[in-house]
Amino acid sequence: MRQNDIQKMNSSLPEHSADIRVGRELLQATKPYVEASYVQSWWQVGPTFGLMIAALIAAGALPWWPLRLVCSLLGALLMVRAFITFHDYLHGAILKDSRAAYWLFHTYGAFVLTPTRSWSASHNYHHGHVGQISDASVGAFPLLTTRIWRASTRWQRLAYRVQRHPLVVVLSYPIVFGLNITLIPLIRSPAKHLDSLIALITHFGLIGLLWWLGGFSLAFFVILLPMLVASALGCYLFFAQHSFRRMQIASPEAWTYYRGAMESSSFMRMNRVMQWFTGNIGFHHIHHLNVRIPFYRLPEVMAAIPELQSPLTTTLAPRDIADCFRYALWDEDKQRMVSYREAR
Repeated sequence: MRQNDIQKMNSSLPEHSADIRVGRELLQATKPYVEASYVQSWWQVGPTFGLMIAALIAAGALPWWPLRLVCSLLGALLMVRAFITFHDYLHGAILKDSRAAYWLFHTYGAFVLTPTRSWSASHNYHHGHVGQISDASVGAFPLLTTRIWRASTRWQRLAYRVQRHPLVVVLSYPIVFGLNITLIPLIRSPAKHLDSLIALITHFGLIGLLWWLGGFSLAFFVILLPMLVASALGCYLFFAQHSFRRMQIASPEAWTYYRGAMESSSFMRMNRVMQWFTGNIGFHHIHHLNVRIPFYRLPEVMAAIPELQSPLTTTLAPRDIADCFRYALWDEDKQRMVSYREAR
């Protein structure tokens, strides 16, 4: 049986089915995995940040540029994992009462152009509206139906295509993190987003300092290149896990938080190395079902709960990456994602 068929069958069952748990009953089944160990959390966080800092220092200090490049790219992958720990902390999944963690993650957020106030507001909105049709890009990429698309003006269509274009993901360092998350909130409400100003000063101050100390190459290998790569990879993971060929969109009347998690969020299959670097974010349907589960327990949850073991999936294979960008509209009649060409 195809995964779509399994998912549709699961979503049609009553919430209190004796055989298959859905909705609140399924959420309740994940509750035993919420408790986070401070020791285990620091064991995950500490080495991640230590290795990231070491890789970036090596990228700046080594004399041979190929080694600097390797260390810079390694630093970028470690930045992705560090960001997942930052993301979990802001969800309250790890180290929520730790003052040391508070300063570590708020400092990290400033250095990587992710001020906590604007990130938390937009990301929490995303969690509460995943799988809903919207032309807004609050905390997520916009998603339209083919009917709305056909009724849109030429400029509205252009804006939609631009926001979902692969170049936006590739250049997410300046566009998503620099503009959308940091600069625009600061311009709209300066008093409310002083942490955005601190982030801009911290980030570009560090770039300026490195440039002054060692020239463009030092700033490039330590900050610019790893930020570009880490931002693009992280942004693509976020994009692909809510915009993939086999995803399902419920009607406004039928939408629930639980359906958004299970039908509009993917499980991204990866090898164990990439699974580690991406902090298990590929188990995205479980994360959306219960944000309080620490990232390091997500595989354990999937292995323990049968209802979570037949998710809608995507991968990092080139064909799946192309499909994530190609299938950009939800067709209400066909009940599936379609391309712009199909929508015409």
